Amino acid sequence: MIWRLGALAVAALVALPLLGVASSLLSWQGELWRHLAQTQLADIAGNTVVLLLGVGLGTTVIGTGTAWLVTMCRFPGSRAMQWALLLPLVLPTYIIGYAYADLLAFAGPLQATLRGATGWVRGDYWFPDLGSAAGIALLFTLVLYPYVYLAARAAFLAQSQPLLEASRILGHGPWQTFCRVGLPLARPAIAAGAALALLEALADFGTVQYYGVHTFTTAIYRTWYGLGNREGAAQISLILIVIAALLILVERRSRGRARFHITSNLHDQAEPVLLAGWRAAAAMLVCALPVLLGFALPTLHLAQLALSSGSTLGDPRFLSEATNSLVLAALAALCIVGLALFLSYAGRLVRQRALNRTIEFASLGYAIPGAVIAVGIMLPLAWTDRLIGQISSGLFGLSVGLLLSGTAFALVLAYTVRFLAVGLANVLPGLSSIDPAMDASARVLGARPHQVLRYIHLPMLRGPALTAGLIAFVEVLKELPATLLIRPFNFDTLAVGVYRFASDERLAQAAVGAILIVAVSLAPVILLSRAIATPMPTSSPPDP
Repeated sequence: MIWRLGALAVAALVALPLLGVASSLLSWQGELWRHLAQTQLADIAGNTVVLLLGVGLGTTVIGTGTAWLVTMCRFPGSRAMQWALLLPLVLPTYIIGYAYADLLAFAGPLQATLRGATGWVRGDYWFPDLGSAAGIALLFTLVLYPYVYLAARAAFLAQSQPLLEASRILGHGPWQTFCRVGLPLARPAIAAGAALALLEALADFGTVQYYGVHTFTTAIYRTWYGLGNREGAAQISLILIVIAALLILVERRSRGRARFHITSNLHDQAEPVLLAGWRAAAAMLVCALPVLLGFALPTLHLAQLALSSGSTLGDPRFLSEATNSLVLAALAALCIVGLALFLSYAGRLVRQRALNRTIEFASLGYAIPGAVIAVGIMLPLAWTDRLIGQISSGLFGLSVGLLLSGTAFALVLAYTVRFLAVGLANVLPGLSSIDPAMDASARVLGARPHQVLRYIHLPMLRGPALTAGLIAFVEVLKELPATLLIRPFNFDTLAVGVYRFASDERLAQAAVGAILIVAVSLAPVILLSRAIATPMPTSSPPDP
């Protein structure tokens, strides 16, 4: 009973933002919607459509194409590219936006070098401008394609050599084999990766705000801070929830009822095709460009800016922001891992469909943009603070202030709801791999459920739990929209500091925090690269 009630309580925690946003409908903001319809709504909707189409198409093409090349082909550098193609994941969308804003500026290094080499002046040449929805979609594609790459590569690794060889025997070349066999089998995984990339693009705030492109996240921020209208911001958030739900629904419906299974004698991994000559050079270029543009170039430029800024890691403001970020990230990671362990073990103990659906619901927070979670959490917390204040004032004559909505508690709660799915994605498979017979043996010997978890499962789950905690730590460290909306007064984090410096056009100072975020984010990418580099087990005939 305790485990079942606990799982329901966690699901209610995740539902808190949705309930908070839905409660805003009790106070309809007709004037706000009329103002938006007359001024920005058409622009916001158009920019959102362009962003989603651009990111969806770009990440699918780059992620799927590079995954096929490094999985099914061998060319110079292909093994290095298997992990290098993950490196753009360390750059949050807002950081690559700031880096390219300075790189491509008129006074930036690229245009200055071009003018110095050619003698041209302003007006003599054309240079790309990223200050539009299409330009931002390109930037997002450069750092979000690894979501599709990871999913597609895992799907291609699961495909067997006999299936692909059968396609070649029937006269299909490598390109036809990819289009007619490899791509259809990997379509569900590719769709799932693309959906994640689209959700990340939908949740971005720092980049679109900096480039002046109006989206629903910027409308939420301006309504909250510019107009002081939390209920109006919550009602705008409902549109983001609907879009996110539609993306998830489209991804699941795209799979339909399609299923395929590989029999035991077809599990051998496909032999890679050796590329030579211009084909090898083309494959190297196709795989190297995303890494160069999505990681190497912006990171090197940020490092150069950080070195030239004169700021150091010992500056008081930087130390304060770094301390706040590390403490928040550590607290949130502990909460996420703890709740993930509790939910996973509850599902193992109570094998009921309703409880499994509850655990699935608890992982939906990742699909909700950070700005929506911030709005949805602050509304009920503010109402609770008012209630506590009235009770304490009436009974004890004390003014307790904003205990929940005005402290770091709101931030930790928002992070936990947002990234609980990260913990479940790592802990749940690890727990599922433990033989249930071990639980049964321990229970026969008199161990209670919490003792089985503590003395048997936790030591065996040390690896998955550490992985979940590390990834959650980095995700919290990078989170900007929720932090910007609900942080306490005079409480800034590294992400907020980078955003503030960039907003003031002080990109050199912003680069110091950005480089630290990038450096810390390398840890989970290294874990991911090691995981996908592990060779898949192949079948072997039984011993006679």
